[in-house]
Amino acid sequence: MYRPNRRKALQHIAASTIAASFTISGTKSSGQVIGANERVRVAIAGINGRGQVHMGVFGGMKNVEIAYLVDPDSRLFKPRSATVEQQTGKKPTCVQDVRKALEDPSLDVVSIVTPNHWHALMTIWACQAGKDVYVEKPCSHNVVEGRRMVEAAQKYDRIVQHGTQWRSDPKWRAYTADIRGGKYGKLQTANIEIFRPRKSIGTTTPVKPPRELDYDLWVGPAPLHPYRTNLVHYQWHWIWDYGNGEVGNLGSHEFEMARWAMPEDATPQSVVSMGGRYGYKDQGQTPNTQLTAYDFGETKLICQQRGLDYDSPIRMAIEFYTDQGVIRGGKFFPQGKQAGEVIADAPADGLPENYARAHFQNFIDCVRSRKSENLNSDVLDGHQTAVLAHLGNISYRLGEEVPFGKQPTELIDNPLADESFDSMKRHLVNVAGVDLSSASYRLGPTLHFDGQAEEFVGSPAANQLLSGTYRAGFKLPSTAS
Repeated sequence: MYRPNRRKALQHIAASTIAASFTISGTKSSGQVIGANERVRVAIAGINGRGQVHMGVFGGMKNVEIAYLVDPDSRLFKPRSATVEQQTGKKPTCVQDVRKALEDPSLDVVSIVTPNHWHALMTIWACQAGKDVYVEKPCSHNVVEGRRMVEAAQKYDRIVQHGTQWRSDPKWRAYTADIRGGKYGKLQTANIEIFRPRKSIGTTTPVKPPRELDYDLWVGPAPLHPYRTNLVHYQWHWIWDYGNGEVGNLGSHEFEMARWAMPEDATPQSVVSMGGRYGYKDQGQTPNTQLTAYDFGETKLICQQRGLDYDSPIRMAIEFYTDQGVIRGGKFFPQGKQAGEVIADAPADGLPENYARAHFQNFIDCVRSRKSENLNSDVLDGHQTAVLAHLGNISYRLGEEVPFGKQPTELIDNPLADESFDSMKRHLVNVAGVDLSSASYRLGPTLHFDGQAEEFVGSPAANQLLSGTYRAGFKLPSTAS
């Protein structure tokens, strides 16, 4: 098993005191309006996958400078910095530890594209240092982190944008506004479908990390597991200590839009989740097949997630069921009619297009104006969206294996959810060849949630999963005034 040596551990603990010494005065990121001709200097943290999208978008903006590239894996520095220099004519400074960049008083923005378990800590550190933040979805790794992020943005008067890009799509804005406003009847149920093939991550044995990778820093606040080649850089999504599964990944986009179409004060009151990992045996922990049902009172929400490695092509979509019909695929199907009425300028199903450059531009505009109320998806939106993913995963993780012959009674009062469970079973039989007579699924408990207090009612075990554990040197700061 790989463990950090004492010297390296002490260096990280000492470095953590940097955050406590940050001040938020004396820089142009301290709350002053930035002129249109002043450079906004950005540090991009996480440069392996989607970080390259951030590089391309920020690098193409007028009067925006990519000042730092941050990543524990120094193998990425040469090719990524060369890309930035080729695009912008200026070579960024490359550092492994974001705290080095946060010491720079002329830095304005931190753009966070790290694994999920780093989102909250890095956001709070940046806010403490007087920097604005663009943080990718999901906003947080757990519920408590998200609330701390909201508090930090408010306490330090920071601009914090959440990376759910559809929020900056005028088509989605009009579409969800019409649904919320009752144009197609009163919304009863939103049905999310996230069908994306996901391959097995396999099974590998622990090895020593590459010398260019500061693995202890990559792990950061999370529990330290042995380094494996099927963990870094992407497969952490399917490990609970670092990721949130597909409902936290692609689900964040869909949850955000479903919330946007619901009544403004809609809050989840209960949740139940079920599913499993099928089609292969590997070291992944999160389900590749999951069905989650939420009760918001008068409005219900269902999320179906499927991700077998030989599955059909990607499908990301939301159907909205009202008391007057169904909205799906850009059409409204009134009750009793087979033909759908085309909705003008309805957004297309699928992934956000064009890297949602408008979303990044909205963030930079707010950095300049200091008007957080103009953000299209602020940190509170991000937190409320991430809460839905966290609630579903908590129910799933507390579940017990039951035979497929056991129909979940929790879904009886929700015909669409009950139908979705049957559809899930057919999918497993037809696509994965699962023998349901001998197979099982994990059935989570129905958990009741107090949205005001952001805690479960009558479930100490579930409340334990609202937060995480943090290693020395990476403790989650208290943001209380």
